[in-house]
Amino acid sequence: MNGKFAKTGIPASIVSKFLAEHGVIIEKTGLYSFFIMFTIGITKGRWNTLLAALQQFKDDYDRNQSMWKILPEFCQKHPHYERMGLRDLCQHVHNLYAKYDIARLTTDMYLSSLEPAMTPSDAYAHIARRKTERVEIDHLEGRITVGLVTPYPPGIPLLIPGEVFNKRIVDYLKFNREFAKECPGFENDIHGLVEEVGKDGVKRYYADCVRA
Repeated sequence: MNGKFAKTGIPASIVSKFLAEHGVIIEKTGLYSFFIMFTIGITKGRWNTLLAALQQFKDDYDRNQSMWKILPEFCQKHPHYERMGLRDLCQHVHNLYAKYDIARLTTDMYLSSLEPAMTPSDAYAHIARRKTERVEIDHLEGRITVGLVTPYPPGIPLLIPGEVFNKRIVDYLKFNREFAKECPGFENDIHGLVEEVGKDGVKRYYADCVRA
């Protein structure tokens, strides 16, 4: 209620992956909430599947069950989580959210002053004329995007073509880069950001901008 993180927390991204391996698909996932869409044809049996999976998650969380037991498919892709307990993983991700104050960082980013440098059609013209360049996030401040930039969560467009990356947006992108290193498999999806792995094996993030 006071805008601060509690000592413990269960990030929704972990619950979503757990539910997915139990046959329940999440429509949208936020930091600590998720959205499940039920249609008219959903049966009571499907409701029971969801409730049973949520109860199983609670039981596994209380027992700090090993990740390799409860999320085997996920751990095959990310084996460094195998010996980690579910409660320990939740606390690890929660602590990172609190350390970077991600809720406030996200809010400040969307409330920051956005500067349109050109119209979307003019930005698109730079693409058509091949007058764009791929810029790493450390150097994005002050650059003009030629694409739509949309972080998930919350799934709200942040920049439209022709607008300028400001410091708060770049800080948010840097957080996501560090978070992806700390918690691979739980990173946020940001449409408009390009991932590339260099010859040194390091993953770097870029955005397409008007050529300087």
